Amino acid sequence: MAGGHYRIGVLTLSDKGARGEREDESGRILREMIAPLGSVERYLVIPDDQETIVRTLVEWVDREGLDLILTTGGTGLSPRDLTPEATARVIDREVPGMAEAMRMASMAKTPHAMISRALAGVRRTTLIINLPGSPKGVRENLEVVFPALGHALAKLKGDPSDCAR
Repeated sequence: MAGGHYRIGVLTLSDKGARGEREDESGRILREMIAPLGSVERYLVIPDDQETIVRTLVEWVDREGLDLILTTGGTGLSPRDLTPEATARVIDREVPGMAEAMRMASMAKTPHAMISRALAGVRRTTLIINLPGSPKGVRENLEVVFPALGHALAKLKGDPSDCAR
């Protein structure tokens, strides 16, 4: 598939955002940045609740058939930061290089990057990537993985071409 044809979901995990107490700046940034790859067909702000996250991810993959889901928030060490646990419960296989690349790039900017527990993985043929909750962090981390997303999504959809150049 050429760029611009993927079906994308953006899921923001924020107790305050879900209650309407905080504007979802990170979700807005993701929707803008990911637009060249396709259309954001699902966008939702939900609380940091593991069961709700699991249900939403499963619905967006199994029922909606999205190609890519980007989450923002819940990747740190706070007691309610459970996005990686929820993601681990729904994925079939991890894509550790994406999370590693985001952490490596972030470490050049802040030592706080080492406490990120973000995951990236695949359920069926949907790529799910956890991103930080801060606007700055979400922008910087998506910039790291963005160059590989088109190729990753094409492979997930069955692109038979060789990966070598």
